[in-house]
Amino acid sequence: MKAGLATDYVTVKVAEVGFADTNGLEGVVWLKAGDEKSFTMRAFSGETAMHMQRFVRGDRSSIPSLFNMLEDFAEKAGVHLAGVEVYPSGQVLRADLQFIGRAKELLMRGYRASDSIALALFYDAPIMLHRSLLESGKEEDSEI
Repeated sequence: MKAGLATDYVTVKVAEVGFADTNGLEGVVWLKAGDEKSFTMRAFSGETAMHMQRFVRGDRSSIPSLFNMLEDFAEKAGVHLAGVEVYPSGQVLRADLQFIGRAKELLMRGYRASDSIALALFYDAPIMLHRSLLESGKEEDSEI
């Protein structure tokens, strides 16, 4: 991915997805780097967390309609999701999505981190987390 410097981002995997409340209204995702450092992201919709859980299990049978629209766009443009970069932006987290294809590159900037992570899970694309988030060791809200 070209948006950030390679040394600014660390590849992470989704270690666990769950809910912060008993009603399943607020999602939580635990991201883990290869060096065992981790980052917990919360304060995003329970619906997004539900999709993340299904995608982690390999279930892609029912997807949000927006994913269908994005898939149609990518197919018509001849590109695929190459990865997402999650970074802090003030008090929230945002993500850039990089699409690549034959002689084409498309960078979409500033999207909600939780939706971008769900999209990366759906397409099995790499998730890159800004190194400062792992170093801080604190939880971050993805949306306000």
